Amino acid sequence: MSPQQAFSLLKDCTLCPRECHADRLGEALGYCGMDSRLFAARAALHMWEEPCISGEKGSGAVFFSGCSLKCCFCQNREIAIGDRGQEISVDRLADIFLELEQQGAANLNLVTGAHYVPQILLALENAKRRGCRLLVVYNSGGYEKVETLRLMKGYVDVYLPDLKYLDRDLSRAFSHAPDYPETAMAAIMEMVEQTGSCRFGEDGYIKKGTIVRHLVLPGHTRNSIRVLEYLHRTYGEDIYISIMNQYTPVYHQESYPELNRKITKREYQKVLDAACSLGIENGFFQEGETAMESFIPGFNYEGVL
Repeated sequence: MSPQQAFSLLKDCTLCPRECHADRLGEALGYCGMDSRLFAARAALHMWEEPCISGEKGSGAVFFSGCSLKCCFCQNREIAIGDRGQEISVDRLADIFLELEQQGAANLNLVTGAHYVPQILLALENAKRRGCRLLVVYNSGGYEKVETLRLMKGYVDVYLPDLKYLDRDLSRAFSHAPDYPETAMAAIMEMVEQTGSCRFGEDGYIKKGTIVRHLVLPGHTRNSIRVLEYLHRTYGEDIYISIMNQYTPVYHQESYPELNRKITKREYQKVLDAACSLGIENGFFQEGETAMESFIPGFNYEGVL
């Protein structure tokens, strides 16, 4: 399916696992909170990704507005619910890709763009015709349809999904998505099939492959260890696993009081010890404070306008 043909999918939208069937071409809002118009809140060099993605150059991150997951603890909530963002055209998005390359970005980093896949494909085609040579990173919450990911085949070099839960009760409670575990597992399988094992350049930047992120949640180390066990059992050293301690209790959770605190050093160490016991060698972990609001970028339309 060509990017032009993919755009017609917005008429009866089933791009994400919610399959809301909204007529987004007719200005109806999908579950993601968006119609067919393209909104972004930031496009700038981002230094806070894994070292092989940001490095010293910075990753050219484009933060899109809207999301089909809407986790109750989302650190990017102000753009995930679609309240913050600047409308741009597909041509402007292509311009942004080229501008990030001119700024010296190590790669293009598409953050939460599943509901904009047709528009992104058109912009990538446009930018490539005009000489853009940056590798493409698809940065995702993991809640993706395999069919939509297949539209991205050949366009994406590196997949950067989350695997948040292997516990349906948690995914139902925190993300209103009881099908998250099986959906994300199928999505990651497709990602790895597309990219193969991780490969790196002499400069240390990743060139091809899949890095799976997992954010440790306070009070839920058992879920984290299940995630690590599954990933290592299924993919071994073909993928890299990024174990994150940056959970930040930005929003007060009345229904889930356990989420109103940072994770403890003991909790994070328990998960890291489990990773070592499993024999996970290809991975990343975070040092320093277990939660920092500096991990949350300012959505001030930098690089978008």
